[in-house]
Amino acid sequence: MCRNIRRLHHFEPPATEAELHASALQYVRKLTGMNAPSKVNAKAFERAVAEVIAVTKRLFHELEPHGPPHTREDEAARAKVRGQKREAQLRARYGRA
Repeated sequence: MCRNIRRLHHFEPPATEAELHASALQYVRKLTGMNAPSKVNAKAFERAVAEVIAVTKRLFHELEPHGPPHTREDEAARAKVRGQKREAQLRARYGRA
């Protein structure tokens, strides 16, 4: 998964505008294969980012959450555990460098 595309739904406090923009931007970059669009394509690129943000907000509004809201601390702890597990698997496969 792309580095800025993360779970954003059902958080307390809710996802910020900056988090939504970063995820939408990364999504559009991935789809287009462009890190930064040319001047000719800039308007279409930014419009796509804005539309992804709008659709995401509408989706979050319409989804019915189940269970308690997520916290960023819990997500960070889970990511740390996944990283440690991945590192252990790589060390087991390739040994220490």
